[in-house]
Amino acid sequence: MATTEKHILNRLYIIAGLMFVFAVAIGVQLIKIQFVEGDKYRKLAEDGVFKNFKIPANRGNLYDVNGNLLATSVPKYDIRFDAVTVSDEHFEENVVPLSKKLAAMFGKTSAQWSKALRTARVNKHRYFLVAKNLGYSDYMRVKGFPMFNLGAYKGGIIVEQRTVREHPLGLMAARTVGYERKDDQGYYTRVGLEGAFGPFLDGTDGHRLKQKIAKGQWKPISDNNEIEPQDGYDVISTIDVNIQDIAHHALLAQLEKYQADHGTVVVMETKTGEIKAISNLGRTEDGSYYEKLNYAVGETHEPGSTFKLMSLVVALEDKVIDTGTVVDTEQGVFKVKGYKVRDSHRGGYGKISAARAFELSSNVGVVKLIYDNYKDQPQKFVDGLNRMNLNEKLDLSIKGEGAPYIPSPGDKKWSGLSLAWMAYGYGSVQISPLQTLTFYNAIANNGEMVKPRFIREIKEWDKTILKNDRKVINPSICSIETVNKVKAMMENVVVRGTAKSLYSPNFSMAGKTGTAQTEYWMKDWNSNPRYISSFVGYFPADNPKYTSIVIIHKPNNRVGYYGADVSGPVFKRIAQKIYTDTPLEDTIESLEVDKKVITKDFEKYFSEAQNKKDVMPNVTGMPVMDAIPLLENLGLNVIIEGNGVVKRQSVAPGKKIKANQNVALSLS
Repeated sequence: MATTEKHILNRLYIIAGLMFVFAVAIGVQLIKIQFVEGDKYRKLAEDGVFKNFKIPANRGNLYDVNGNLLATSVPKYDIRFDAVTVSDEHFEENVVPLSKKLAAMFGKTSAQWSKALRTARVNKHRYFLVAKNLGYSDYMRVKGFPMFNLGAYKGGIIVEQRTVREHPLGLMAARTVGYERKDDQGYYTRVGLEGAFGPFLDGTDGHRLKQKIAKGQWKPISDNNEIEPQDGYDVISTIDVNIQDIAHHALLAQLEKYQADHGTVVVMETKTGEIKAISNLGRTEDGSYYEKLNYAVGETHEPGSTFKLMSLVVALEDKVIDTGTVVDTEQGVFKVKGYKVRDSHRGGYGKISAARAFELSSNVGVVKLIYDNYKDQPQKFVDGLNRMNLNEKLDLSIKGEGAPYIPSPGDKKWSGLSLAWMAYGYGSVQISPLQTLTFYNAIANNGEMVKPRFIREIKEWDKTILKNDRKVINPSICSIETVNKVKAMMENVVVRGTAKSLYSPNFSMAGKTGTAQTEYWMKDWNSNPRYISSFVGYFPADNPKYTSIVIIHKPNNRVGYYGADVSGPVFKRIAQKIYTDTPLEDTIESLEVDKKVITKDFEKYFSEAQNKKDVMPNVTGMPVMDAIPLLENLGLNVIIEGNGVVKRQSVAPGKKIKANQNVALSLS
């Protein structure tokens, strides 16, 4: 008996001990919760009742140089219907009128809308989609429809608002305008100007404290935000939408005509480096084109003949050649270590000057000029290229710039053929369209290399926050003597060289054609040759205002592939359109008119008007306003070149003329 009582007491002691330990543990935990983790649990409790809601900042606008919108943020609205919250009375009273309004605005019949709304009510649908992506005016219109005008609780309308980025230009310059996107992990994808200048455009979000109330609703604690959102800054780009429109459509038309894979065109203001237009179009499976990638900035490739300018500038600077140096193009074939360099012209051009070799884009001529003078010191040639910054990135604001590559003796890719191949833009040389354009722009700019600019300034309303001034990469890539020589050569390329088909007496251009083989290392190249057609230059030739490059990849070679035929017309179309659309500024120096001059001009006009009607009169020295009516009255078609006084006439005075005959007048 005593033993049994002892066992019972032992069990009671154990149980009591365990209860004591448990009580102590509870006490410790309470102390921990109260004093150690009190803030944490108080915050959790508050979060269940109070919550900070983000107030998104308005993203800044992106403008072109003339104030036209390139990108802007606009609100979009989705309308949904809570079919449960509406009373039977309100539903039956308004479902038919609402259906009629929805049918008139969004299509489908009123009967279909009525059936859909009734089905949603039967199924207790609390999130029925009515319309998506409405603008503000359409949203306000829907908000006033029967039933919806009763509000969220009585009318069941649910409005979801979000801000979307829109590009008024559509596909034009889409890759340059770009975008900024954030994924679920918080990582950003930044493309173009939107990506590069996102920190300025984004602004700072605000927040507002709200309290949770009945039915899961949140009510603001006060009328004021805890932190007010700060709108993003506006970014003013250098793009000119008028020039952009010209460039885009000129490139698109040529890509479609030649069924090319992709192409790019860039227009740069010569003095400032401002990019006025940039278009990048790639072919899709259905044969249409859109801005797939920023080829101008990111795509490097062997440039081909446009690199001949760089080669000859080095040789001219080193004074190993002059423009008059004679080179024998032989029969259009030159062997270097067993490999042949060929001219596109069968039989070659014979013995010609260095300048003429450039004008005709003779591969043999340029390669011999470089190879003969640098074969014993190739590093000197490479150093000459590098002095002109051809081996350096441009450090652009837009991300994704391709890295240029100029091979050098000692590199893995250097071989005994490299020097000869580099001379005309092959031999592993890699350079992007924008890097090529920057070099040509430096020549147009008398040797001063300026950095390409996409942004002019960043503003907050009318206040300038940051100004992106003109930046000089190299104040003088070569001597002015060399600049003047190669300028004359490039002008002659258009007048009498490979681009003579582009010549126009109405406005002057200068540049260089390029027709580079690409993917020539692939086995099927002989049966399916691929080319890169290019043209790069500036206009007007005597006083460059714009420099432009056009590169078209893999045109259908059955239609055409030479640079002058494929890319050149795009350049000409852009130059011609800009030239004719640019107004001339005339200054009236004095309103006092010399009456003697007027009298003399009239006497000459009257005298010529009395001549025989079938003989060409002498209109040289006559004001164009007098010459035109005089000649048109004789039945002639008058073609004008220039402004002012007649300097030359295409039909000599005294020659017999006939009706509808053309006569060209060159004016001073």
